[in-house]
Amino acid sequence: MWQEFQAELWQGRIDSEDTPAPRWHQLVQDFEQAPAAVNGAPVLLGFACDEGVRRNGGRHGAAAGPEALRRALANLSWQPISYLGAELKDGLYDAGTVVCDGPDLEQAQLQYGHLIANILQAGGLPIGLGGGHEIAWGSYSGLEAALRNQDRPVEQLAIINLDAHLDLRKPYNGSTSGTPFRQIAEHRLAQGWPFHYACFGVNPSANTRALFEFAAEHDVFWRADVDCSELDLDSIGLALQDFLQGKDGVYLTICLDVLSAAFAPGVSAPSALGLSPGFVLRFIHLLRQTAEQMNVPLLLVDVAEMNPRFDIDGRTAKLAARLIQGVIE
Repeated sequence: MWQEFQAELWQGRIDSEDTPAPRWHQLVQDFEQAPAAVNGAPVLLGFACDEGVRRNGGRHGAAAGPEALRRALANLSWQPISYLGAELKDGLYDAGTVVCDGPDLEQAQLQYGHLIANILQAGGLPIGLGGGHEIAWGSYSGLEAALRNQDRPVEQLAIINLDAHLDLRKPYNGSTSGTPFRQIAEHRLAQGWPFHYACFGVNPSANTRALFEFAAEHDVFWRADVDCSELDLDSIGLALQDFLQGKDGVYLTICLDVLSAAFAPGVSAPSALGLSPGFVLRFIHLLRQTAEQMNVPLLLVDVAEMNPRFDIDGRTAKLAARLIQGVIE
């Protein structure tokens, strides 16, 4: 089920200075009313779903994630730069939310992917708001469909995941929040395409030997959480340059459980160690700059595992909003 743009979620402060800087709630527009081409503008799309987390044995509550993220984004100041290659003075859109009704996760992913493809075909930068990490299979499906419809290259697509988990579980009984990148791998390999996947912030104690063996067999690049600090950014920058070499585009997905539970308690599987917010924000900036220098376009971003049920003082939602802002500022 698709839920249309909800203007009531976009509330916030209006500054009284002579030349006030606008905030997100003052600029956001209904994507259904957008022009045919949105010229690289960010377009938010929610995925209100708990089913993948339920199937994977996680804590329920992620279905309320898109609403919490919109409320946190609403009051941010709007300060985009020219990175996205477009005039973004008034360019911010909300395409509504796909709601997973009951257990029908696969249908929700299909509908979500269709809407992602529509945003891409209009020239927008989709920013998915989850929901569990099962959002990633829908995101990828929509991205591939749009690229193929536009006769753009699909083979050399880079997928970068910030996550405590590799999410390479085999989907024995359908999609879960732990299977999306295995689904992408199997789909791409069946098409004869390479699987270019990198995961930063991995918690070795939360991933089984079988997952690491699959990663090794398929040349997955991963970096452990203990090797992802601000002191490691130089070596990570070199790793990103190597990973993005020869790629035609990049899909960035951020699982909020990669962050330390001290900063992000509102997730389905909290991390006792996890990464610092400062590192993650700097990683996003580093990826953005590296991709721009290498002429590898950022095609799609999503944020997963936002669970307001456990979010003390809205910490996780506010932090996630800052990370989303970091993608486009």
